[in-house]
Amino acid sequence: MTENRGPLAGVTVLDLTEFIFGPYATQTLGDLGADVVKIEGPEGDRQRHSAKHATNADMGSVFMALNRNKRSVTLDLKTEDGRAKLRAMIPGAHVFIHNIRADAAARLGFSYEDLVKLNPSIIYAHCVGYGSDGPYAGRQAFDDLVQAASGATDLLTRVDGNEEMRLLPSYFADKVSGLHATYAVLAALFHRERTGEGQFVEVPMFESFTHFLLAEHLYGATFEPTKSHVGHTPALAADRKPLKTKDGHIAMQPYSRSIAAKFLELGGIPNFYENERFANAPPRARVGIYYEMLREAALAHTTEEWLKLGEENRVPIMRANTLDEVLTDPHLQAVGFFEIREHPTEGKWRAMKPPIKFSKTPSSIRRDPPRPGADNDTI
Repeated sequence: MTENRGPLAGVTVLDLTEFIFGPYATQTLGDLGADVVKIEGPEGDRQRHSAKHATNADMGSVFMALNRNKRSVTLDLKTEDGRAKLRAMIPGAHVFIHNIRADAAARLGFSYEDLVKLNPSIIYAHCVGYGSDGPYAGRQAFDDLVQAASGATDLLTRVDGNEEMRLLPSYFADKVSGLHATYAVLAALFHRERTGEGQFVEVPMFESFTHFLLAEHLYGATFEPTKSHVGHTPALAADRKPLKTKDGHIAMQPYSRSIAAKFLELGGIPNFYENERFANAPPRARVGIYYEMLREAALAHTTEEWLKLGEENRVPIMRANTLDEVLTDPHLQAVGFFEIREHPTEGKWRAMKPPIKFSKTPSSIRRDPPRPGADNDTI
């Protein structure tokens, strides 16, 4: 096992979360050095059985991606024996994090009020769907539901004119909320370090994702009374998409008129703003012509040629990878982003290296995702 020198070395986290929201947060804490003990029911985290698996059906690909740097203990909290074993672990823990309904946790004897009697300095993080002080409190929440409630399902309709609402094709709400949970726990740990005080921390998925989504899309409604429409106009432009090259695609960020003109010049269209096709067009048609000419210019070179030209001329250009191409991206290969590891039961698997660097307290992958109850005897 890799030596643990992470910034959270010595911090013990009791993790009763499952699916994506909570496990994404606790894996990040584990990457930072925390000893994360995953408490699962006898049947294991329900995410274990989703998506593709290599050998064992309870080690699905999404579970593998979200549960490294954790130890697994299986306890049946419906029994007094299981509850007693979990209670015995509370005094030695710094963080208790779960996504169990509040009333269910209380019935089991694991509310915040129950735990502070066993450990007054415990940080109790509750990952919920909706804030406890609103009318949605206690409702079920999954990524699809929160994307819908936050307005995310309205974004694509504004881009392409298709009136049918659609989900963004990733579990954005789960993962973004997981990052909110991570910084919430870190802030509570910082307060505990300074004062010795633990506290109750609630991380509501709906509010967290809406906060993330509307940072730019609140737009005109930032002001009261509203100054214009909701929805960030540049972000929702239908032509805001990669450009086809001779052999692939690139993304180019024209953050100024001079940058746009330089890109067009490199693509064989000099003096763009004096170009008759653009300058003589009606004002309302110019935006469409501009994007049309960008697409024409992009076809002048290969993707690699554009990357070189962009670097030489200070034009922001990057290759647009397919999902498959990300696996062989030269930068990610050079930094060792994907690490092929040997799992005790699942064979070789591809882990993504923790992306953040620390000069004194490096994060690391120390444990492969555990089989259910792999650490029962040890713990």
